[in-house]
Amino acid sequence: MLLRLQRPLAFFDLETTGVRIGRDRIVQVGVVRLLPDGSRESWQSLVNPEMPIPPEATAVHGIADLDVAFAPRLQDIAEELLGHLEACDLAGFNVLRFDIPFLAEELHRVGTAWDTSKVRVVDVQRIYHQMERRDLSAAVKFYLDRAHDGAHDALADVEATADVLIAQLARYSELPQDVDQLGLLSGDRQRPPDAAGKLQFDEQGNVCLGFGKYKGWTLESIGRNDPGYMQWLMTKAELPGSTLAVMRNVLADLEA
Repeated sequence: MLLRLQRPLAFFDLETTGVRIGRDRIVQVGVVRLLPDGSRESWQSLVNPEMPIPPEATAVHGIADLDVAFAPRLQDIAEELLGHLEACDLAGFNVLRFDIPFLAEELHRVGTAWDTSKVRVVDVQRIYHQMERRDLSAAVKFYLDRAHDGAHDALADVEATADVLIAQLARYSELPQDVDQLGLLSGDRQRPPDAAGKLQFDEQGNVCLGFGKYKGWTLESIGRNDPGYMQWLMTKAELPGSTLAVMRNVLADLEA
């Protein structure tokens, strides 16, 4: 296999009621895990969004209210879903801009923490746009010479996305073959570590504050130089719960 993996690479895709993070809901999720031995594992589930699916969303992915009426709610499958993503780096098509922050916020809403600050992320769309600049269906046609008949079905989309990445590696000899460098090419360290965008990475991949008088300082530096301010951030600053979860995990690692 052209892709060298130290641990599984989990491709995932969400179909939703819309694109408003924090307001719209998930109606389907699909996961394909590429394992270091070259094999694949797949999983998918419809999700009851507990709200009506707008007709314009159904027109995109074909999922209507009746399709999810008896499907599990996100809180019912959250642990199972995270089990498929556990100990994996992440990948997907437009996953940095949409799927990761959307899922992080939805999991937080149902009381499940998901911290992605320590994983690498390969965004196949960003690699593709750097090389060819088209959408997933065009990528399937260009790289695989076939039609993407399953467009906007979550599992079909991630299967196709995984196939496109392997084809990209075969076509472009200049592409790196490890997830760290592919994540760097995808710009995954330019994303915020938290869904709300209150934190940021520095050039070494350390988690830093993204606002206020210590903007750009690592959490470790703030805690060491101004512990009172750090305490205020953690208890009084009214930060989103998903942001606080990332901060707590970083600080716990520093204390370990």
